[in-house]
Amino acid sequence: MRAPRGVLWDVGNVIVDWSPRRLYLKIFKEPAACDRFLSSVCTMAWHMETDRGVPPEDNTRRLIDRFPEHEAEIRAWWDRWDEMFDGAIPQTEAAMAALAARDVPQFGLTNMWTGTWSFVQSLSPAFVHLRETVVSADEGLIKPDPAIFHLALDRTGMAPEDLLFIDDSPANIAAARTLGFHVHRFEDPDALIPALVGHGLLEDRARGG
Repeated sequence: MRAPRGVLWDVGNVIVDWSPRRLYLKIFKEPAACDRFLSSVCTMAWHMETDRGVPPEDNTRRLIDRFPEHEAEIRAWWDRWDEMFDGAIPQTEAAMAALAARDVPQFGLTNMWTGTWSFVQSLSPAFVHLRETVVSADEGLIKPDPAIFHLALDRTGMAPEDLLFIDDSPANIAAARTLGFHVHRFEDPDALIPALVGHGLLEDRARGG
């Protein structure tokens, strides 16, 4: 398998720090109550329907119909969604800048509602380095569906073996690996640049390269 010559970035918890828990810890007095709510009411499975393209107001109404006793907390998800973010991840910003300095092609592939994308881009100047970004709600497709990866390849004009896909989700990483991408699961921000060096996308400064 040849070395990659470009990077396909996930956005949430790779480029920017995003956590619903950040918001709901302000709403619930007890962390345990917060965690129960996020695991049984406003779940990621529910949220992913918006990422797929279901308008937030429709998805919110459906959930309120199921849990009317939590209407206020459910509405907070979209009324206060910006409070889930905590800026960009510095190590990723540095990596993106270093890749750009070497003219390495960079692209984005994110599960995200269309209406939040402009705000997310405002969180970091690093987004200027992305030549193209596929936003799931625009396409009616979400990771780890192979169809959205194929769409990303069409948009980038590159083959899977030409791209290093970076994501924090094990399911998304597994899907990309099956399709032939180089992959790096983002868990430790400090491991990012060494991974890029290992794939030959950045030089190893420690060796004077």
